[in-house]
Amino acid sequence: MAGVRDEITRLLAQGERIALATVVATRRSAPRPVGSKLVVSESGELFGSVSGGCVEGDVAVQAAEVIAGGEPRLISYGIADDEAWEIGLPCGGEIDVFVQRLEHELPDGEGVRVTALEGEQAGEQELLPRGSVEPGVQERHGARVFAEELAPPTRLVIVGATDTAEELCRAAGALGWRTVVIDPRPRLATEERLPSAGEIVVAWPDDLEADADTAVVVLAHAQRLDNPALTAALTSDAFYVGAIGSRRTQASRREQLLEAGLTEEALDRLAGPAGLDLGAATPAETAVSILAEIIAVRAGHDGGRLRDRSGAIHATA
Repeated sequence: MAGVRDEITRLLAQGERIALATVVATRRSAPRPVGSKLVVSESGELFGSVSGGCVEGDVAVQAAEVIAGGEPRLISYGIADDEAWEIGLPCGGEIDVFVQRLEHELPDGEGVRVTALEGEQAGEQELLPRGSVEPGVQERHGARVFAEELAPPTRLVIVGATDTAEELCRAAGALGWRTVVIDPRPRLATEERLPSAGEIVVAWPDDLEADADTAVVVLAHAQRLDNPALTAALTSDAFYVGAIGSRRTQASRREQLLEAGLTEEALDRLAGPAGLDLGAATPAETAVSILAEIIAVRAGHDGGRLRDRSGAIHATA
């Protein structure tokens, strides 16, 4: 979402007229979740996705009509469409896409963004407090609206200014996550070594703070940095805590942390060695492995192969 918001800002600053297409409902095996967005500019630029390529061409045509002065519109695509092969969804899912002209930034912050889907107010948006409206398409004040819950972006805290830290920051940035690298060694914790980091903190990780939207990865591979960082992270609300190191290192680390006062329950939260079993070898591959595990944990999945999974493939939330 951060990337779409940045693109909207860029296009509006350039004086471009733009349309925004949003997936407001899905049925069966939809390729993109509710809330997915596609930005279409007057000059024909496309940014984002509502279906992974299945219907973007038709959505762009609809968006051009809206930009030219047409009314906002709610469009359904799916296997039941007469033109399903050309503009439908070969995967068999169905999606509803709302296309509106956008003349200002999207309402931002924490809460619920509500967009009117019909009537004279179609396309108008407001930001309401979280919990005041249930997410999804529903009726409000006699008209259908789409309510989208806004949450802060995932925050990734990395302890240890290593080459893997830079790869993690670079890949996490593409996901729209906020990244922070903490390391007390000023010669290592530099912008030159970590150009992709959102923030670099030259300090000991003893006071590391993490809330429920935060994942923590410890990469220092040094006991005097690892243990304080893990103690802070494992007693925080972080939804994921991981640390690199061999199984022997993990066993030794566990004993040290138990002696330091951490409970077995707290240590059971530790993903060590961090990452999924992808056969990663390079720092970039290791970053992919760790980020994959973080995404799986956040979604409540085990990270197995999709071909071995039954039920829905795509995330529903």
